[in-house]
Amino acid sequence: MNNSVYMNRELSWLKFNERVLEEAESRSVPLCERLSFASIYQTNLDEFFMVRVGSLVDQMMLSKDLRDNKTKMTAKEQIMAILSQVTKLNRRKDAVYAELMEEIEKQGIKLVNFQKIGRKGSEYLERYFDSEIAPLISPTVVGKRQPFPFIRNREIYAVVVLQRKNGKEKLGLIPCGSGVFPRLIEVPGQEGTYMLSEELILHFIPKVFPGYFVKAKSLIRVTRNADIDADALYDEDLDYREFMVKVIKKRKRLAPVRLELSRELDGDIVDVLCEYLEVSKKYVFRGESPLDLSFVFQIQDMLRHVPELFYEKRVPQKSPQFRSGVPILQQIEEGDKLLSYPFESIRPFLDMLREAANDDSVVSIKMTLYRVARQSKVVEALIEAAENGKEVLVLVELKARFDEENNIEWSRRLEDAGCHVIYGLDGYKVHSKLCLITRKKEGQIEYITQIGTGNYNEKTARLYTDLSVMTCDSKIGQEAAAVFQALAMGEVLEESHTLLVAPKCLQNKVLDMIDEEIEHARNGEPAYVGVKINSLTDKRIIDRLIDASQAGVKVELVVRGICCLIPGVEGMTENIRVISIVGRFLEHSRIYIFGIGEREKIYIASADFMTRNTIRRVEVAAPVLDPVLKERLKGMFHTMLNDNQQARELESDGTYVRVKNEKAPLNSQEHFYAEAYEQNLPKERS
Repeated sequence: MNNSVYMNRELSWLKFNERVLEEAESRSVPLCERLSFASIYQTNLDEFFMVRVGSLVDQMMLSKDLRDNKTKMTAKEQIMAILSQVTKLNRRKDAVYAELMEEIEKQGIKLVNFQKIGRKGSEYLERYFDSEIAPLISPTVVGKRQPFPFIRNREIYAVVVLQRKNGKEKLGLIPCGSGVFPRLIEVPGQEGTYMLSEELILHFIPKVFPGYFVKAKSLIRVTRNADIDADALYDEDLDYREFMVKVIKKRKRLAPVRLELSRELDGDIVDVLCEYLEVSKKYVFRGESPLDLSFVFQIQDMLRHVPELFYEKRVPQKSPQFRSGVPILQQIEEGDKLLSYPFESIRPFLDMLREAANDDSVVSIKMTLYRVARQSKVVEALIEAAENGKEVLVLVELKARFDEENNIEWSRRLEDAGCHVIYGLDGYKVHSKLCLITRKKEGQIEYITQIGTGNYNEKTARLYTDLSVMTCDSKIGQEAAAVFQALAMGEVLEESHTLLVAPKCLQNKVLDMIDEEIEHARNGEPAYVGVKINSLTDKRIIDRLIDASQAGVKVELVVRGICCLIPGVEGMTENIRVISIVGRFLEHSRIYIFGIGEREKIYIASADFMTRNTIRRVEVAAPVLDPVLKERLKGMFHTMLNDNQQARELESDGTYVRVKNEKAPLNSQEHFYAEAYEQNLPKERS
């Protein structure tokens, strides 16, 4: 098939992070929120190097012939394209950071270096360094008896080239991120003026290494490969939780995939650093902005008293579907319920769990946990249920990347409370968002099932757009029970009829439903596929969507992040439209729509259309059966398609362009919040 309809996965992800950077650049975004987007751009890029670039480096070492299955690029070609694009994007990040800090200065907060403070300030900072910082740092001089120290992932170090009187040179290193002293140090006598602690250390570095001449100095930051395949390493004779603890420790020591510098250093010095770190010089980046932007959140806290610098406050609203004073379980029995986060509160779901924990008719609660909050009310409810004698089965996915330590801790607490805890499956990550409450009433078994698109996490329910369906439908309940039975046996569901359940029963069913639409289009009937997901990389699904476009099926896709399918290519994808929404809240909900009229099928799902989701994970998509809820979901989907404030459209040349038209301004996220607020206004009496 023509390569012009495919985009490389990694380059598409960089285009997504560019859209994040555009929010930092946008003057329509409040100033302090622009700072957030600059920091998010940086942390996104960190994870990208740790996971994706790390994976490509591994591929390149394994085989020079391994190619991306869509664009046929080798790992090396992808890495070179990534490094070139990141260099360009980082220049934009440096420029926008400088602009933002100029604007912040107008608000009375200033970040300075020693060129911008007077003698009194300098003297104070020297005394502060001598008393508060120097006793806490651990300098190293690299020599025959002092090996090059281990450089921690994403931590800032001061590096210095030291010269003796005899001309001999050595390398000195100081870790700057101990966490013992503050990152922002206030300059006395200059209200609102601060210096970064690493800049202070770098300035006074000659005091740390007396007897040496400081020839050159810089701050450095290393990003390490974090792409460990836990399943490939796992030995089934090991305790899985303790094994994952060791995996996390190993990840912290993996090979560097990027070296960032804050100052220009001579090429031979960079060569020496690269040699010690065993990283190629092509992975070295020199930047103008601080190596870690997390301090911007402290600046935001200092400016909370100026509301216009932030987004207007939004609070998740009470869902009009639920009545106060009536048990949640009873209300779900009366009819299916749909919650839309963050516009509506997660409280009804939490109340449902607490009710189930204390309901005499509830026999068991079964749940999959992927990422939970640090102080999780969800886990507390499950512990309460176990302590009340309910059977509680919890699958805690210990391979939830970068959340493993939190999940390990919660799994221990659940076990201590008497819950039956399972730690994922061999070869498959369990990413589904599934909760099953089983009740025995008058000798009959009844199910209450909740299926979601997002994690059971109260914090992200305020920051991510997600959907949650609660139903007492018996077919859905029976299949959810079958999913849990398979998981308890260490297996995956082989067959499903109502739910779509990866890895065996999701991709094939999605392809079948696209095929149905292709058949209708070939018969001259209207045909439709509408999908909202975070990423589209699954080549089988992409190729079937291309077939659908060629057959005349109208295809509308809302894809927040990676999209490897290029729309609008004549003769191939001209019936496909792709938009991406990047805004205040992270778009995370998944909606699948197939068909129109009476044959229309609508699902919400935990799965993106990525091969890792469709055939390498346990994922669940559930049909939305209630006609009112179906209409609501369709309305939400079409509102997003009509967004002309935060949406970018993917063009046939692979570029994203902001949607601009003559229609009334529509920011879909603000629209949904306005609706939620409106539904909670007191009703006027007639």
